[in-house]
Amino acid sequence: MLEVLTGSGLAASAGLNAYIPLLIMGLLARFTDAINLPSGFQWVSNGWVIAILVALLAVEVVADKVPVVDHVNDIVQTVVRPTAGGLVFGAGSSSQTATVTDPGAFFGSHQWVPVAAGVVIALCVHTFKAAARPVVNATTAGVGAPVASTAEDITSVVLSLLAIILPVLVLVALVLLVAAGWWVVRRRAQRKRERRAARGAETQHLFG
Repeated sequence: MLEVLTGSGLAASAGLNAYIPLLIMGLLARFTDAINLPSGFQWVSNGWVIAILVALLAVEVVADKVPVVDHVNDIVQTVVRPTAGGLVFGAGSSSQTATVTDPGAFFGSHQWVPVAAGVVIALCVHTFKAAARPVVNATTAGVGAPVASTAEDITSVVLSLLAIILPVLVLVALVLLVAAGWWVVRRRAQRKRERRAARGAETQHLFG
């Protein structure tokens, strides 16, 4: 069960920011004993890979905080974030972390299962994130974009660390993410109703 929580937390983190969980895993595996990556994922802790992830993260952090640019970035990340989610779920769920004592036993020989699960989780979180940003931008005239982006980055970091060190707490974080996603869906539906009502009132005013 802990393997699943570890993978789920990392995949959800990737849905918010593709590079943060990969970078945290690489740094922890390279410089600490908190996580031992399985043989197929040792490349994550390679120095060059870490450097590339740092560069990509820097671009992502800036782009995601600029209104309009953040929307374009979300479109590009529709492929990147789920891919990263599949990678980190596969690596995290089958790795020897500080709390996982039987790596990979849960999934047996079905190596594709954790990767597919990570893709789905990351895609769901990314979808909610991408849907929420236009609402934030519209209601705050773009001022809320850097605030929301910073909050998402912090959440991604916390989720990644919890997934590796205290995966049990990932359940709490995932519940909060689901609640946030539910709020986004309700808010978007409300804004659509308000726009329809405004158009209806305008039409009635013109032809009434």
